[in-house]
Amino acid sequence: MSDLPARLRAIMGRRHVLTGRATARFCTGFRFGQGPVLAVARPGTLIEQWRALQACHAAGAAIIMQGANTGLTGGSTPDGDAYGRPVVIINTMRIKAIHVLPGAAQVVCLPGATLYALEKTLRPLGREPHSVIGSSCLGASVAGGICNNSGGALIRRGPAFTQLALYARIDERNEIELINHLGLRLGATPEAMLARLEAGDFAAHEIDHPAGRAASDPDYATHIRDISARSPARFNADPRRLFEASGSAGKIALFAVRLDTFAMDTDAATFYIGSGNPAALTHLRRHMLRNFKTLPVAAEYIHRDAFDIAATYGKDMFLAIEKLGTGRLPALFALKARFDRMPFLPRDFSDRLMQAAAKLFPQHLPGRMRAYRDRFEHHLLLKMPREGSAEARDWLTRQFRDESSDFFECTPDEAAKAFLHRFAVAGAAVRYRAMHRDKVADIVALDIALRRDDTEWREQLPADIAMAMPVKLYYGHFFCHVFHQDYIVAKGHDPVALEHRLWALLDARGAEYPAEHNVGHLYQAKPALAAHYRALDPCNCFNPGIGQTSKLACWD
Repeated sequence: MSDLPARLRAIMGRRHVLTGRATARFCTGFRFGQGPVLAVARPGTLIEQWRALQACHAAGAAIIMQGANTGLTGGSTPDGDAYGRPVVIINTMRIKAIHVLPGAAQVVCLPGATLYALEKTLRPLGREPHSVIGSSCLGASVAGGICNNSGGALIRRGPAFTQLALYARIDERNEIELINHLGLRLGATPEAMLARLEAGDFAAHEIDHPAGRAASDPDYATHIRDISARSPARFNADPRRLFEASGSAGKIALFAVRLDTFAMDTDAATFYIGSGNPAALTHLRRHMLRNFKTLPVAAEYIHRDAFDIAATYGKDMFLAIEKLGTGRLPALFALKARFDRMPFLPRDFSDRLMQAAAKLFPQHLPGRMRAYRDRFEHHLLLKMPREGSAEARDWLTRQFRDESSDFFECTPDEAAKAFLHRFAVAGAAVRYRAMHRDKVADIVALDIALRRDDTEWREQLPADIAMAMPVKLYYGHFFCHVFHQDYIVAKGHDPVALEHRLWALLDARGAEYPAEHNVGHLYQAKPALAAHYRALDPCNCFNPGIGQTSKLACWD
């Protein structure tokens, strides 16, 4: 085992095999999770990835496949050191190729391709990927979204999903096998297949369309309209969408995924809706899902408190994206991480510096948004495609203007800033904690999926729980009934105990969680999800311990 790093260096070069302190940023999760590793291997080709897998398996190491490491539940990093064998991380972010298939209706993405790069590739073709906001701005990989059944804000597309993938697994005989379910005829031997795939060396007649296999969720637009169903529309452990790579959470080594693309929504209209009455938004959601001819593109909810926290503690993120673009954010986050690891600087120094810098800039939110913040507790950003905008405009004009509710149609600049502000909410709690360490014990961050028929989406907490968490941020994907709920726990209270009490309340409501960030090492995998993991990885070689399962070889 001690010579494994040397064998990995022989495969991909000394520069791309890290040991010791150099592994720190790969061994620590974006928000949660950390543990020691023997090495971090960063292959630059699919063949190098294949050979690294063989070397790690031959040495008896546990293998953690890692993409951009942007998850929030520690699912792509070690969790402590109780694995019974050394751990090696194989980070695939150097393998970035994207192959657009004829007609641009589908793409093949290698494991390091990012959502941002895919957006950029498809934009000139008038197409876009499954997800176009959110973690795409942080450099998340396309493959990571598939492995985690990630959600997304776009209502008609559902969770990230495909049944077309090329991956390696370690089978019941403890042997590595390469499985080609991409629908591409690439040859017979693993290295020849991988070389052709990476080069895009396949002709149109070698592209198959396997019957019964989909490259996106084909039923979600119908599924979400069933507002009488007593189950959520989407959540990570939904057995409907656990299939090989989809929902695998690193229990296989993924080499490529094939995905549908979608026509861009041009000339969409965005309506900014405010209300002091949760029932009014419930009626809006249920009516539009049940009766509207055209589903919205997105319907993003923000509570007033989340609006306020993001306006103050997410301003620098807002300005960075607006002024620099999403393409530079991954580099900025990497620079911040290196800055934060400098031992001579005080804790949270970079956060304090950025917070102070943001105050130097003028007001960044449009006047009409700020006015609605003063008038209304609940805010909804409703984006309608061109063919549905008149229907929405007419209904809102007739039904949604009274003493408790109102709306305005955004200009293009207002729409862009409204959705950017919604994105900034997601990191605002982390910044708030950094700025108030003396008052904050920690953050409890939940993403939950409510039943489709649930009309009481506004959470009512017992008084003692509410008192222990003085700041609560509610935001999310309203029509999917998927909510992100970030709770700032005051000093003197136990965040873990409070989280478990929150879980009990959610269980009583028939909610599912996590909804789109996957179980990682924070949550226990439910039976269907745990069974999926065991079927994919019967020897428990890949990402052991995920979903609080066994970390030991062969699940012992």
